[in-house]
Amino acid sequence: MEIDTGTTELLCSVRDGVALITLNRPEARNAMSDKLTPALRTQIKERGDDPNVGALLITGAGTAFCSGGDVKGMGGRGPRGQMSYEERLADLRWRQAHLTGALVAVRKPTIAALPGAAAGAGLAIALACDIRIAAKSAFVSTGYAKIGLSGDYGISWLLTRTIGSSRARELMFTAERVDAERCERIGLVNRVVDDAKLQDEAFAYAKALAEGPGVAMRSMKDNLDDALHIDYPTALHREAERLVSASRTADHKEAVQAFVEKRKPVFKGK
Repeated sequence: MEIDTGTTELLCSVRDGVALITLNRPEARNAMSDKLTPALRTQIKERGDDPNVGALLITGAGTAFCSGGDVKGMGGRGPRGQMSYEERLADLRWRQAHLTGALVAVRKPTIAALPGAAAGAGLAIALACDIRIAAKSAFVSTGYAKIGLSGDYGISWLLTRTIGSSRARELMFTAERVDAERCERIGLVNRVVDDAKLQDEAFAYAKALAEGPGVAMRSMKDNLDDALHIDYPTALHREAERLVSASRTADHKEAVQAFVEKRKPVFKGK
């Protein structure tokens, strides 16, 4: 099913429980724009809430994932350059909360498929997903140091929690280009696949997650998010609550029955 995003700069379809969201500005390496970015915010929220969607898969058209913000519109040249400091701050905070903030908040598995460059805010979008799958020719760069900026869209928080403080500092300070092989080695991406196989393998991965037990998946994400900032006794307490709740779902009963009958379970997210 094709979804009308309101712009050709962002494509979205739902198939086999997967919402495939494609940044579609290949001529600009899928850089964020005043058309693409609002549409992306909307699709993250709507597909995250869609009962027919079990997983979100975000990718880019052509040979890039997302090259970040439009540098030509920076330095006071764009419309936001006319805003006061307070206006600019409120605007950026809102846009961050409703893009990467909303993506982190989605209680379904989220996957980023990187066919090529993920830089700046584009890297932050990839990091806001649960899983990253990269083509062999893909690479990432924080990019901010090269344009005299400090980072936005939560990239410092996301990068630190993905690869640790020392490596996050290295990548932020140097803005170096990191190839897919090293990304996998340091844990920035989960797996690397042949370029020609990226979209098929990423979709198959997303489909497998979409077919999982939705209630348990939501609780898993809650548990994993909690693990970043709570102590172990509190984690045990919350895990127990969520597991007992999951044990009362139709999905759990179906999984047990399927195990007894030696077949694959069919989950309904209930």
